[in-house]
Amino acid sequence: MRARRPFVRRLRIGGRTGVVLLAAGLGVLSPFALVSPASAQQGSDAAGTWATPPQVDESALPPDERKPDQPYQKKTECVKRSLGQNIEINTIPWGQSYLQLDKAQQIVRSAKGTVGGGITVAVVDTGVTPHPWFQGRVESGGDYVATPDNGAQPGLQDCDGHGTEVAGIIAGNPQDPKVGFIGVAPDATIRSYRQLSSNYAVDQNASNNTGQPSGGTGTPPGNQNGSTPPGGQNGGQLPGTGGGGGEVGGTAPQQDDKGDTRQLQKEGTAGTLKTLAEIIHGIAERGEASVINMSVDHCRAADGAGSIQAGEQQVQAAVKFAADHNVVVVAAAGNVSDDCPQNDQADPNKPRSIVTPPWFADDVLSVGAIDETGGVASFSVHGPWVGVAAPGTDIVSLDPAEGSTGLANLTIEGTQQSPIQGTSFASPYVAGVAALVRQMYPQLTARQVIQRIEATAQHPAAPGGRDDFVGYGVIDPVAALTANLPNDVGILAAPKPVVQTAKLPPADSMSSTPMIVALAGTGGGVVALLITLFVMHTIRRNRPTGPPS
Repeated sequence: MRARRPFVRRLRIGGRTGVVLLAAGLGVLSPFALVSPASAQQGSDAAGTWATPPQVDESALPPDERKPDQPYQKKTECVKRSLGQNIEINTIPWGQSYLQLDKAQQIVRSAKGTVGGGITVAVVDTGVTPHPWFQGRVESGGDYVATPDNGAQPGLQDCDGHGTEVAGIIAGNPQDPKVGFIGVAPDATIRSYRQLSSNYAVDQNASNNTGQPSGGTGTPPGNQNGSTPPGGQNGGQLPGTGGGGGEVGGTAPQQDDKGDTRQLQKEGTAGTLKTLAEIIHGIAERGEASVINMSVDHCRAADGAGSIQAGEQQVQAAVKFAADHNVVVVAAAGNVSDDCPQNDQADPNKPRSIVTPPWFADDVLSVGAIDETGGVASFSVHGPWVGVAAPGTDIVSLDPAEGSTGLANLTIEGTQQSPIQGTSFASPYVAGVAALVRQMYPQLTARQVIQRIEATAQHPAAPGGRDDFVGYGVIDPVAALTANLPNDVGILAAPKPVVQTAKLPPADSMSSTPMIVALAGTGGGVVALLITLFVMHTIRRNRPTGPPS
């Protein structure tokens, strides 16, 4: 027995060692032992700084003066038709198919008779050209750049070609079965406010009545170092439409390979945060729209102190005022550029770039972009403020050139063509869905509409179903229009039960022959066994019991 004790001790020691190693292994593999978020590692001081704006200062809300804040002059001619560059567009844009917009539109049409009818969406952008596929549903909201020089009403001249494409995604309606493209809410009304333009700059020869810097110094189009980014706008149309889109070299810079690069308060352009805040305030105060789409942004470097600039303060106060007055505010999340680096730092609560209006996520639904694979687009700026995502690449929309009757799907630099892309074009998909939800459920408040769109999105595999790339996920228009959510109790009408006919599985039509053969074989075996037992029993009974003679 003693000879075995060392062996037993070795077993015990080995067992304990194994337990320790096993526990260590489980600890390494356990999800609780994974590297914690950077915000947790940095301590509580990381949360609530940089990424979170200061408290709203409602006294910063500017009155809507309904005019430009400075005198601007045109420096680049407006987008022109370019018939020599036309291409045919005869397929349904991938974004429409991805979002199953046809099904969403059928749901609304069946319930309401129209798709977006009675809903007005304010488009704060570069203006909107009254394309014939709007059927006269474009209204003048105001012009904060200049009086149109083509005789159009304020806000209804689009020199840049940006706002028309944005509005087309919301409410374009070709009314032609041969055309695959259609807007999200094709019966909605668009109210256009021209607030931004890369084709205009501050007029240095005119007096500045405000005495404040605004859009730049009148330098040639370009970034802060004076380089000239790509320009041009081009489009294509379906056969026989006679449309087009843009003349080579005929429009101002719009995008590069990273997406739409226009920015508010960019040197040599028109458009400031102050006029943006004025427009938002005015729309809400006068009740001019129930949804606002802003595919315009201001991006700056984060200073790490959570400070806020004067213009940002004004926009923050304006979007809160709008949300409080039952207006859904939708904004593009922003695009990566030299002046707006990607938020790819380790700590998501300490972004490198701050983007306004998306920064004010309490009152703004900001929209990131995905590509055709369903993945986040490389140019889409990340951040804690991203609410949802929508298609933002290979965009097809209405041709913005004056007099055009077709579609556009390209921008052009010299002779180089590139597809239209950017979070600017993801945002109107969401604004269009917001218009449909407002039509379908008029009793919902603006914040409830936003919550519904977020709650029904295709959530990413992240804690809480949200990340800094696509927010709560890619929008799901059908779900946004049909889902019964827990917070809908007492708000939405109870769904009517539908009697469903029971669909039983078909009767088993398999042949019974194999079963009969199997049973017959089994029965035969039993009979043979009984006969054998009977014979053996008979032989034993008849066997003589005495000794042999």
